[in-house]
This record gives sequence, C-alpha cells and structure tokens, in this order.
Amino acid sequence: MAANSRVTIAAHALAWLELARQRGRPWLTSDEVAASVKTNPVILRRSLGDLHKAGLVRSRRGAGAGFSLARPAEEITMLDVWNAVSPEPLLALHRTEPNQECPVGAGIKPALTDTYDEATEAFRAALARRTIAGILEKILNA
Repeated sequence: MAANSRVTIAAHALAWLELARQRGRPWLTSDEVAASVKTNPVILRRSLGDLHKAGLVRSRRGAGAGFSLARPAEEITMLDVWNAVSPEPLLALHRTEPNQECPVGAGIKPALTDTYDEATEAFRAALARRTIAGILEKILNA
C-alpha cells in the first residue's frame, strides 16, 4: 500500500475514534473502525498497531476490547500520524548507484538531496500544523 494511503487510513481511524469518544463511545473495535474506513479489518489492525506503537492509540483485550485515542485529538498532529505509519522517506534517490562515468549520473544525488530535503522539511512543517481535532472539525463542518 502506498505511504499516503496508510496515512489517510490512519487519519480516518483517529478521527473516527475521536468522534466516537465525543459521542460517548471511548472504545471502538477494529471491525467498527474498519467499517468506517471501508477496508479489511486486517489492514486496519495493522494501521492501529502502528498507531499503538507510536503512542497515539490505546488498546485493550477481552470484554470491552477495542481501541481509543491515547491522548487528546488536539495533541495528535498529522506529522505524528505520518511518522507512525510511513517508514519510507517522502522522496527517495536511486535504489542503485547511477553510472558515475556519466556527468548526470555522477551529480544527480548531490543535486537532488538539497531539493528533497527542502521539500521534506516543508511537508513535515505543514503536517505539524494540522491536528486530528482540526481534521475532524473540517469533516463535520463540510
């Protein structure tokens, strides 16, 4: 699955958990969250597992099993979500070494590294300004 799809699924799950909490249901099962996302519960559980490892959701087993937000939605940024579910860099250089005897092959990595670093920094800054609470507010006011 593409990185941005994982981020979208995770943001959706977190927004749904927050809305459920606001409506008096602080815990939802993975099946309930998967039904909202309209995805396979196995895929959703993988995403919730990543969010759990990052400290964004809590889980409990047994009677009343489910997931809930581990901290207020106002404190969970989209950058937190990105960091939790997207292990790959935003932009990547060649997987193998380009031809170093070619002038472009020899110079492409240093030329693109600065550009990619700048773009990644701007991207991360934009995500850091958005919270799950803000995303949910936009959803509900649309």
